[in-house]
Amino acid sequence: MKPMNGLFSPANLITVTGAVLTVIGGLAYMTGAANLSVPTLFYGFPIFLAGIALKSTELAPAKRVVPADLVAQAREKGPPELAKLVGDVTRWRYGQNAHLESSLKVLKLWDDENPPQLIEIEEIETDQGGYGVRLRFNLAGVSLERWEEKKERLGRFFAKGLEAKLIGSPEGKLDLFILPKQNQD
Repeated sequence: MKPMNGLFSPANLITVTGAVLTVIGGLAYMTGAANLSVPTLFYGFPIFLAGIALKSTELAPAKRVVPADLVAQAREKGPPELAKLVGDVTRWRYGQNAHLESSLKVLKLWDDENPPQLIEIEEIETDQGGYGVRLRFNLAGVSLERWEEKKERLGRFFAKGLEAKLIGSPEGKLDLFILPKQNQD
């Protein structure tokens, strides 16, 4: 059964809490219960407005393809920066246009009007027991050629000892694999 994370975002919980307090305050006011109406209206309506403001800037977590517990041991052996990356993109964000916005701007893989959007993330355990991730993006306003130009830097950007592999698709999607460097004997 798939969890309903979208219903329980922090913005939704704040909005619903504010709305409930406002309705209780309004009903209390109409029935003459001043002790209940003043505080619930006084706190409820601003909480409701704050929830709506948060909801307007909400960025949902990227879809996690593999459950976290299946690769927990591999994650412990891998670079801590990758574990932090996974944690960062699998939580609710507010006030950003896309996941990894600041990183993509530094890498010059950003388009202000149509930024790349992270769709999903997959944690990978390599054949050699290494740990890596696959990030799937909608390319949007950034061409695959620009990503290819930054391929060398992408590998080492997130942590030392990693390399990037890019696989583009005709549908405008990009799979960015960040994996441990292969030993070249």
